[in-house]
Amino acid sequence: MGIALVSLGMVLTPGPNMIYLVSRSIGQGRRAGLISLMGVFLGFSTYLTATCLGLTAVFAYVPAAYTALKLAGAAYLIWLAWNAVRPGGASAFEPRELPAERPRRLFAMGLLTCLLNPKIAILYLSLLPQFIDPALGHVLLQSLALGSVQILIGTLVNAVFVLTAAGLAAFLARRPVWMRVQRYVTGTVLGVFAVNMATDRSKALAGA
Repeated sequence: MGIALVSLGMVLTPGPNMIYLVSRSIGQGRRAGLISLMGVFLGFSTYLTATCLGLTAVFAYVPAAYTALKLAGAAYLIWLAWNAVRPGGASAFEPRELPAERPRRLFAMGLLTCLLNPKIAILYLSLLPQFIDPALGHVLLQSLALGSVQILIGTLVNAVFVLTAAGLAAFLARRPVWMRVQRYVTGTVLGVFAVNMATDRSKALAGA
């Protein structure tokens, strides 16, 4: 449940993936947005595979790394929360001009956007470990299961944005208060998880 809420909060926070997919959908249509989303999905899967293999080794040989990853993840959530609520925050649904591209390039651009997205990199490297309990064993399987939840939520929510981008952009342009509500709710959720993550020592003690 925790990884699902954090994943939802992060995908609702405007970042490179959301901005690219929404802009592509508004400028070139839903089909272009969905093709780009397939590239983002592959980027998610690439990060998950690499991270799961690395986490298995880290927890096996350097248990103290768990604490460092936890603090880094908490700090990043605080940063995301601040960016969600700070005055003058930009909206992903502001129209942006993008040239039309062919399907192969759309897929490649979606993949590259995801691979170069620091939010996704830190999600897997710093946040995913917070929901793994080394005492339960099977760190690799836990990582794959939790990562799959993130990929499912990230893909489905981004698909909703792709399919409704044009309508949402028009709606929010007329009702800016709704955008502020979304930002404050997202920022609050991420902030609460950051505090809990930084102060909870149960998993670190279990894995020590």
